[in-house]
Amino acid sequence: MAKYTDSPEEGRGRRDPTVAVAFLLFSIVVLYLPSGIQNQVAAGFRATLLRPFIVTQEGLAQAARRAEDAGRLQAQLDSLATMLAGQAHLVEESRRLHELLELRERAPETFLPASVIRPGTVGSESMFLLDVGSEVGVRVGDPVIMRDGRIGLVGVIQQVRRGSAIGLDWSHPEFRASAMTADGNVFGIVEPRRGTFREEDRLLLNGTPYYERLDPGTQILTSGLGGVYPRGIPIGVVEELAEQEGRWRKAYWLRPSVETGSVTHVLVVLGDGIPEGILELFEEGEEEGSS
Repeated sequence: MAKYTDSPEEGRGRRDPTVAVAFLLFSIVVLYLPSGIQNQVAAGFRATLLRPFIVTQEGLAQAARRAEDAGRLQAQLDSLATMLAGQAHLVEESRRLHELLELRERAPETFLPASVIRPGTVGSESMFLLDVGSEVGVRVGDPVIMRDGRIGLVGVIQQVRRGSAIGLDWSHPEFRASAMTADGNVFGIVEPRRGTFREEDRLLLNGTPYYERLDPGTQILTSGLGGVYPRGIPIGVVEELAEQEGRWRKAYWLRPSVETGSVTHVLVVLGDGIPEGILELFEEGEEEGSS
């Protein structure tokens, strides 16, 4: 008959209290040892039994520090990215102001720099407010232009107060401009066409003769007819044929020279208009500088 033996679980269960009592007695003995011996015993435990636990604790502490450092670095990186984005906007604003002021220096009695404020109210999306008014010579009907790479027509002054003025840009339903090709051979009327969204607003060159063909890229300028806009202000360039009516009229879609949503600083054209050739001289000087 096989001899009876305890199962491993039962043997381990009887040993656990024995081990606990042994550690308790050992702790009491160590408690009454001299401090020097206590330190030696503690060092021995740290170097042997407690070593895995100490290493694990140190690793966790280092991981926590690295996570904290990573979070701090990420916050600094985000702050730096935000600052750089702001600086890029300031650089772009500075470039535009420099271009406008350079144009003003060529004809100081003609151009008046101004800052644009959008009302932001429903129904006034195509209106803008300027920080200059009648006290510096601004009048109703004065054209407003901007230079962003190339000079272009923004709109016209509609109301004037002593220190401010209200204008409408080319996306306004009432905007109209007598226009021509750069060579002066084809004439028409430029008017806006509303899109589903403001970003889809377009310009249409209407009323051109049926027998005249305008190729994509043809520049369209103000013609000076009608007495509102001086001759020679760029409005846009031809993109494609929009429509034709019978055999007497064609209309073309234009790509505007100025996107109204990006307008922040402009020049108001004062007096009797732009001196002949000043815009062409400025455009030529810019092309020579870039080449």
